[in-house]
Amino acid sequence: QVQLVESGGALVKPGGSLRVSCTASGFTFTSYSMSWVRQAPGKGLEWVAAATMTGGSTFYSDSVKGRFSISRDNAKSTLYLQMNGLQPDDTALYYCRRGNRAADYWGQGTQVTVSS
Repeated sequence: QVQLVESGGALVKPGGSLRVSCTASGFTFTSYSMSWVRQAPGKGLEWVAAATMTGGSTFYSDSVKGRFSISRDNAKSTLYLQMNGLQPDDTALYYCRRGNRAADYWGQGTQVTVSS
């Protein structure tokens, strides 16, 4: 069955960097675009970034553009989100999704907390 397992979440100080990962299984990874969304405490879901099937095109929300970078290693069926210049507003549960506009599967999320 389809599984998406996020990892790498941590407590980071403001200005710090972190890379979270999402390992996929149960489907042909290269046949799907992939995306990241996040949910901050007490707030709604926010779309963060997406990558096309090859990773050749990437897309970002205005709130993370220039700071975050999405990438994928298709040989490892793994999606990444490199986060630089982290701020307290980036504190959230980060989810990876299969697909983007029509995402159909989600992982369980990995917690990123930005605090001094």
